[in-house]
Amino acid sequence: MIPIAALQPLVTAASLDFEPPAAELDAIEHEMPLILAEVELLDAQITAIDRPVSELDARRVRRARNRVMAARRDLTNRTATVQPGGAA
Repeated sequence: MIPIAALQPLVTAASLDFEPPAAELDAIEHEMPLILAEVELLDAQITAIDRPVSELDARRVRRARNRVMAARRDLTNRTATVQPGGAA
């Protein structure tokens, strides 16, 4: 019988024990309004998925979709005005 063993070192939790750099945390904070709007849209869609869609459900999904679009617009406009190197 031939034993089967991993040829690569094991991945342990200790190898993943690190904090994200400040730049990544800043990027997440910068995109947080869009993330929250997308979560709200997903919540509205999940609520409406198991039952016939009422007028209230349709309005909630529509408003959440509009918030996502507004958050994307704001994020794009903010990113377009702040360019690396100071060139605007």
